[in-house]
Amino acid sequence: HVQLVESGGGSVQTGGSLRLSCTASGFTFAESDMGWYRRAPGDECRLVSTIKLDDTKYYADSVKGRFIISQDIAKKTVYLQMNNLKPDDTAEYYCAADMGRVFPLVASCSTQGGYCWGQGTQVTVS
Repeated sequence: HVQLVESGGGSVQTGGSLRLSCTASGFTFAESDMGWYRRAPGDECRLVSTIKLDDTKYYADSVKGRFIISQDIAKKTVYLQMNNLKPDDTAEYYCAADMGRVFPLVASCSTQGGYCWGQGTQVTVS
């Protein structure tokens, strides 16, 4: 059973930090690029960050310099360290595996076919 399980969301004050974790099972972690999306209230689900198998990283402009993506292939886990959080970072965050495809900048998170999605974790910054 292909599955991504997220943890680490919560509520934090402006300027604070959170670390999201996403652990994979049911597929070969080392054969998929991993990413994080987020859906803010009233907005589409947008790509935040990705990490490739060769450790190449992508960050949306809105999070560059504040968020850090990393992975532990042995643990089949990808992390998103979020620092200097702002109220605009408030969103539901989704972990995703590209399953050999390309991550779109905007997706139907948790339902878009062809990708593996986590269940989502809420991040609230006040």
